Amino acid sequence: MSGEPSQQLVDLDDPVAADAAVSGGKASALAKAASSGVATLGGVVFTTSFSRAVDGGAAVATSSVVAEAFRRAGGHQHALVARSSSVVEDSASSSMAGQFASVIGIHGFDAFVEAVCTVLDSRERAGAREHPIAVLVQPLIEPACGGVLFGVDPVTGRADRRVVSAVTGGPEPLVSGERDGSRYLLDPHGRVLEHDRSDGPAIGSADLRRLAQLSDRVEVIFGGPQDVEWALGGDGQLWLLQSRPVTTEIRGTPSGPIYGPGPVAETFPEALSELEQDLWIPPLREGIRNAVLLAGTAEHAQLERTQVVVTVDGHVAIDLQLAGEIMPERTLLHRLNPLPALRRLQSAWRVGRLRSALPRLAESLLDRVDADLEDVPSVDSLTDRQLVALLHRGRSVLRALHAHEILMGMLTDTGRNRMAGASVALRVLAEGRRDGLSDEDLLARSPVVLALTGPRIADETSLPADAVTPDAGVSDPTGTDNGVLREALRLRARWVQELTGRAAWQLGKRLAGNGELPTPEAIRHLDLDVVEALVTERAMAVRALIDQHAHHDGTPLPACFQLSDLGMPVTARRSDEIGGGTGAGGGSGTGPITHDVADPPLGAVLVVTTLTPGLRPLLPRLGGVIAETGSVLSHLAILAREARVPTVVGYAGATEQFPDGLLVHVDGDTGDVTITEAVPA
Repeated sequence: MSGEPSQQLVDLDDPVAADAAVSGGKASALAKAASSGVATLGGVVFTTSFSRAVDGGAAVATSSVVAEAFRRAGGHQHALVARSSSVVEDSASSSMAGQFASVIGIHGFDAFVEAVCTVLDSRERAGAREHPIAVLVQPLIEPACGGVLFGVDPVTGRADRRVVSAVTGGPEPLVSGERDGSRYLLDPHGRVLEHDRSDGPAIGSADLRRLAQLSDRVEVIFGGPQDVEWALGGDGQLWLLQSRPVTTEIRGTPSGPIYGPGPVAETFPEALSELEQDLWIPPLREGIRNAVLLAGTAEHAQLERTQVVVTVDGHVAIDLQLAGEIMPERTLLHRLNPLPALRRLQSAWRVGRLRSALPRLAESLLDRVDADLEDVPSVDSLTDRQLVALLHRGRSVLRALHAHEILMGMLTDTGRNRMAGASVALRVLAEGRRDGLSDEDLLARSPVVLALTGPRIADETSLPADAVTPDAGVSDPTGTDNGVLREALRLRARWVQELTGRAAWQLGKRLAGNGELPTPEAIRHLDLDVVEALVTERAMAVRALIDQHAHHDGTPLPACFQLSDLGMPVTARRSDEIGGGTGAGGGSGTGPITHDVADPPLGAVLVVTTLTPGLRPLLPRLGGVIAETGSVLSHLAILAREARVPTVVGYAGATEQFPDGLLVHVDGDTGDVTITEAVPA
């Protein structure tokens, strides 16, 4: 039959069936895959013209189109399947997974009519009544097994992973959340990286390779990773039942060191702008490089493989192995190789001399920095070129301060700091608040209070509104003079950051005053080379580009991650971490536990036995979901990820372990559930 858009029925192999406006998302994808040689079941499609005719009052039961579809689909010979294929279904932005109806196992014409009506009417429950829908009709097969295949890891977004889940028979019990199935994490070649058999069948290595190849093939056909439903017949035939774009954010292939924000979160508690990163991150990176090389804790080859300190959307993280948070793996080759030990012996003498000289070196550096800071006049009295020179000089000073501070911590006994900068700053702030001093007065009188704030390019610094005096005394018998020196170095680094931040703001005010920038704040989103070019008149600002600039802080970084080839963070699990379940995505969040599936409190973390379709309307109000069973590839898990609801599945005993009211933090990436507050007595 010719494929005119006005036709109400087309064969799935008709070229016009590949048009989503005619056949909807699901059917058009199958038609496109079939035309590219992928094995799909044949069938017919009630087009969107048919659904519009029904909406206009046409009767389904007496329609000659329905009778013709039943005949052409082979309804007199075998059972049929009727699936929804809405124009808003299976798109790249929203899968609408499981929200429309499918009817499996249709016998006889009367049941066929009822099934078609059920699919058409499911627009109401999906909230898509105003959108056209097509109905895909295919023969029912009884496969040996079926399941779901993801072209990326749906939780982490890793592009070098494939995820296969399978159940005996067709995939319906898996996608509905009724059964967990067996789960395989594969590399791109189909090799098994992880395997959880659960209640599903075992899939042979040859079939897993075929599934990985199918994933690659449909990715080429559709131009991106796909979420595939598949079936494996008793004769070994692999069928594509459905293909839609993966709605998970594609994060690429991770490699290299594991980074984390923890060790630098106190120094940089908030996301940095572009100029803030340019002023303060390179000195920290170089300071760490110099320190670990001098201390002999890292070699040049190791440092060549790491960025040491990275920023992602302005958030700062550090190589956790260099920071001492993760111990390096020691293979048998490392243990037997004598060269590292010889290098350590060769550096021991140098490090020993450095350790004894380090306190004097630190004191000398502190004296020089204090003298330099005292000699700097008010930033508003400096010329533009002097301000730029101050920014460059600030980076050099910070590099030395960071290196000395890190070396003091690595090579000397600092004890528990008997005069921690934050502790002293809290006391000063509390006393200043009692005396009614303004922030500016406090900063002028006791700049130690800067230890309570993160650096920022701004005209003025806002201190915390409230201050509580620490219970511990300033003196600590375990502290040492080296600990005092380390705190002094850290505090001087914060003072230099504050100075350069004020200098950069002053330049922003002047550039805005002469029309180069729209506002002083806009300077935060330039780098130092551009700022210098504007000041020296070697370049002019393009106002249109500056006006369009939008700085996004992004979401907080994972506690541990690797960077991908796309420059995106991909969550990494450390060997010393233990999670209760499997992360199904959605980010992370905190909320009180509830078991009320009828009316859960707003922001609560719902604990259930499994992920059932009936939970879908609850997702917008939940702070998280924990399920004892369920698959990360089920329809509800997909919808939870799209709704950014942190979800953990496969957490055995969750309904008993987590009582109502318990405050927990749910990490949908790692599967960890952390208790943050006990249930009130």
